Amino acid sequence: MATALAMHSPAPVSAPMPAPMRVAVTQPYIFPALSYYQLVRSSDIFILYDDVNYISRGFINRNTYLDRGVPRRFTLPVPGASINRKIMDLQYSGDVKSIIEGIRHAYARSPYFQDVFPLIRGVLEHHDRDITSVCRAGIMAVFDYLGHSIHIPRAAELDYNRSLPAADRLVEICHLVGGGHYINSQGGKKLYDKESFSARGIQLSFLNPRQIEYDQGAIPFVPQLSIIDILMRCSRAETRFLLDEYDLE
Repeated sequence: MATALAMHSPAPVSAPMPAPMRVAVTQPYIFPALSYYQLVRSSDIFILYDDVNYISRGFINRNTYLDRGVPRRFTLPVPGASINRKIMDLQYSGDVKSIIEGIRHAYARSPYFQDVFPLIRGVLEHHDRDITSVCRAGIMAVFDYLGHSIHIPRAAELDYNRSLPAADRLVEICHLVGGGHYINSQGGKKLYDKESFSARGIQLSFLNPRQIEYDQGAIPFVPQLSIIDILMRCSRAETRFLLDEYDLE
């Protein structure tokens, strides 16, 4: 009888395999739009790609906020900036007074100004003017404010083959940090192939932000502004909700 019972005992249930560690890699931006922070949120390790050439007229040193319904561009000067120099070798100017005063003027009456303005000012006046250091401080300040912990290494700190083609570098970085799932913004669809990544053991997904709106006190709604606008107008809970408004495809 004991033998018969043993023969019919249910097979042990194996524990589910843990999800592969998710990795995202992108250039450091200064207070970028929500989708950038969604990319950070979607990853377990977010790597600042600062050992690549500087991009002029991009978001490394500029973005846009809303001033009485009108989009206003702010730009942090980068002395000696050139597309022939690496991001990690450049610094922001310390001349940020006019930017800070512009943000103060635009948002002084916003509901969360008292909480958010010191955060913004502290990042813009960060003592280490290295581009990556300032941008990393900005990302971490936002996520600390929202109650999320994040891990943000610099690509310049990693030991990988920088002579490889772009896609191969990303695959090697993923393997180096123990990642099995690489997440890229929608723009990467033109550059990276899922089958090519999969053949080398890396799942590739693209982050697709959902369409969102919040109260800007202006009509029509102005999309793709710096995260500053959301932080000034939305509560922590509302911002955390917006942060998760994306799909991986």
